[in-house]
Order: sequence, then C-alpha cells, then structure tokens
Amino acid sequence: MTLVRTARTGELPTLVEHPGDTERNTATREYLAQLLDSGCTRPEWCLVAEDGDGRTVGSAVLWTIPGHEVPLAVVLFEAPADAPETGTALLDAAAAKARELGATELEHVVDSPAQAPQFQRDPERRGALLRRAGFREVRDGRRFRLDVPAAGELPADDPRLTFRSLAELGPEPFVAVLEELLTDTADARLADDVRRHGPRRAAELLFEETAELKHEPEWWELGYDADGTVAVISLPAENPSVPVIGFVGVAPAHRGKGYATSVVVRGTRVLAAHGATEIRGDCDAANRAMAKAFERAGYVNFADRREFARPLGDAEAK
Repeated sequence: MTLVRTARTGELPTLVEHPGDTERNTATREYLAQLLDSGCTRPEWCLVAEDGDGRTVGSAVLWTIPGHEVPLAVVLFEAPADAPETGTALLDAAAAKARELGATELEHVVDSPAQAPQFQRDPERRGALLRRAGFREVRDGRRFRLDVPAAGELPADDPRLTFRSLAELGPEPFVAVLEELLTDTADARLADDVRRHGPRRAAELLFEETAELKHEPEWWELGYDADGTVAVISLPAENPSVPVIGFVGVAPAHRGKGYATSVVVRGTRVLAAHGATEIRGDCDAANRAMAKAFERAGYVNFADRREFARPLGDAEAK
C-alpha cells in the first residue's frame, strides 16, 4: 500500500536517498534547497510516498516562478521502477494539490541523458508513468548551452540589422511580430497554443509567459532589415537558475537569410554584457533551422528534453 503525504520538516531537503549514489543525492538535495530558498517551491508543496513499511520510496515537488502562488510544474519526480502505482499516486496527488491552488495545467520535463540536478534515468519508463497519470507529450525538444567566452571573443552583431528595444517601442509591436511568427511555426507546443487560442491570443500568452522571467526592457529587441521591416525578435532573460535565450524568431519574409544565427548571437551578447557566464536555450526537434542557429552561434546540444503536460480542472474532465 502506498501512502502519499507532505514531507516532514526533517525530511527536507533530502526526500529520497539513493544508496551509493552520492553525486545524485548531493545534487538533488542542493537543488531542492535552492528551490525552497528562491520561492520556486515551499515545504507544503513537497510530497513523498511511503511503502507499507514506512520507507520513503518516491517524491514529487511542485514548482513555480518566484513570487507566484500557483504551481506550474512538477519536479524531482521519483518512483520505484517495480511499483508504477506509486508513480501514479504521486502524480495524482501533485495534480490534486496544484488544482486546489488554482492551476489549470501541470507540466513536467524529462531530460536525457540523465544529469544534475534531477538525474532522470530510464526516460522511457518515466514517459510511460506520465502517460499513465494523464500527461501527454507536447514537445520533443533539444537543449543548448554556451559557456560564455570573453567579450572580445563573442561573434559580432549582424551589420544588416538595426535593433530597437521594448523600452523604446512598447509591447504592441512585439506581440504583433509574435503573432506573425506563430502562424507558421515549427514548434509543436506553440502550434498547439495557436490551435487552442488563435494566433493573436497565443502571441499574447507567449509574451506574457516570457515576461515572467527576469529581464530588463532594454534587453528585448526587434531587429529591422535594411528595407525597414521587422526581421527578428529577441527576448533574452534569466530564469531562476540560469540566463536563457527566452525566445527568438525570424519573420517569415526574412527566413533563409541567416538571421536565425544573428538573433541568437544578439541575445547572447545582451546576456553576456550583463554578466552571464553560462547561457541556455532550447528549440523543438523539428525546428532544424533554429537548432543549426544555436550551433553556429557556438552552443552545444547537451541534452534532449521531452515536455509533458496534464490538464487540470474543467479541462481535465473533457
């Protein structure tokens, strides 16, 4: 019999210990301590599963952006390989708690190869557990990382582009460009948003969600081609762990000119100028042009990321 309960104070930030796996135990313990300190989670959002002998055999932790009261995702999901019912119970309990707190959807990502801080080994088993608990895969992604070189070693900005910032232009031109991009996107998750909400609302949601990340208005820019039309959009930011190329895109009329690499470079230069020593970015596996752009800008594809989502509330019942 599986019992899912809130973790006790003395169990934080350890949760599940993996015998003999010191690197994994240390990394996940430090990660949860960071989440608690930053406000990405809180003690009452940390769930553990006990087996019939009272041993802690699994965990699930709700996560959100610092300052928010509604969970967005579940992290540190651990369940024994020989007891899939434990995994289902943990995910159901996490979904129920998130729903009570006002969430309408709960996300989870599975990275491979397994690495700090979550060490998600056996990704196929994890995917099966998620599907069993009502999650569906919404994106097959690729993750990229750049260890920022010295400023003088960064690629130069594309001289064909002239950049103007959010501070100068205001939000409307940015949302308009996003709407144009989303009508012809290779990103499965964004395409699904367009199907559900229409291109304009999907663009507004993308802008609003990206704006939740730490950034300055001067960082966000539109790049104009010599003909005066918008060619690229760059929305670099910082998430609670690391600076990121939050969103970049090339307007349909300007694709095929090499601007995808140019806009990744621009976001990289902005973040580096504000002290970033490591920058991450991601794209849908189907978006080969953007994957090549990251690589040409010096980024390394260090992991693959499958994104899952479970609707909650009224959406879950449909």
